[in-house]
Amino acid sequence: MRRSDREIMDFNRMVEIMKQCDVCRIAINNGEYPYIVPLNFGMKVENSQVTLYFHGAAEGTKLDLISKNPRVSFEMDCEHELMLIDEGKNCTMNYESVIGRGIARILPENEKYNALSAIMHHYRADSFGINEAIISRTAVIELTVDFMTAKEHKKH
Repeated sequence: MRRSDREIMDFNRMVEIMKQCDVCRIAINNGEYPYIVPLNFGMKVENSQVTLYFHGAAEGTKLDLISKNPRVSFEMDCEHELMLIDEGKNCTMNYESVIGRGIARILPENEKYNALSAIMHHYRADSFGINEAIISRTAVIELTVDFMTAKEHKKH
């Protein structure tokens, strides 16, 4: 990381940033160019292992590409604030971000409910419930994170 003064090394702090984010972008290998898609997500953390969950249509480009190559990267960011600095008419941006990589897999039917519940929990909608009739028509992706790093810029 070029700006080591902004690097976050603490695992729990990285997880806290992830909990604040609304969107996770995943980059999937598509040959010459990566395929990037923004997704709603949920997460599970057990024994310092982060697992991310995503949902979507039961067919399409992201599923086709993951089936060919399950190695993906991800990025999420939050706490954006433009800081205008009168002196020198300069500006900067406050932010927090996490990037990483891992192995994605498309979940079988019997694992989808818990993953979808994790997504609902992330958006604080646990009590809303899940319509079990649509689970079979929904693709759910699990991303087991094998590396992540984070950074923040806070200037006040």
